[in-house]
Amino acid sequence: MSAAIIGTAGTSPMATRPASAHFGTQHSDPHRADSHRVGTQAAGTHLRLTKRGRRVLTVLAAVPVVIGALVFTLNGGMATATDVAGSTKFHYVTISAGESLWQLAGQIAPSADPRDVISDVVHLNQLASTDLQAGQRLAIPTQYSR
Repeated sequence: MSAAIIGTAGTSPMATRPASAHFGTQHSDPHRADSHRVGTQAAGTHLRLTKRGRRVLTVLAAVPVVIGALVFTLNGGMATATDVAGSTKFHYVTISAGESLWQLAGQIAPSADPRDVISDVVHLNQLASTDLQAGQRLAIPTQYSR
């Protein structure tokens, strides 16, 4: 430790003090416990994440996930409608007076189960019921057309 002599010899014993004690500064002595702790804190500072910081990071991580989910939901999993007509052409039959779907199924697919044929015709033509009107035109599914 260095000492500074303040004043002249023969003065009070307080005249000889360490220079750092006189000016109120801390020692940089490596043997002192508190100076070692202060040096460690400066060298090993840890990054602390506040609540606000966690929220910001969560939002930043969630935004790309949400955008990706929206893009997939809006366009990825659905069919896209176009103005180009499809190349599928159906054969049509006109229902005569008193004709039923059961009779129609027997005519267009004699070897198939009439219940399956009727179900396909109703689904294709989007019929609300199995009641038919004379003169009604029905599309025939392609697997039953000749």
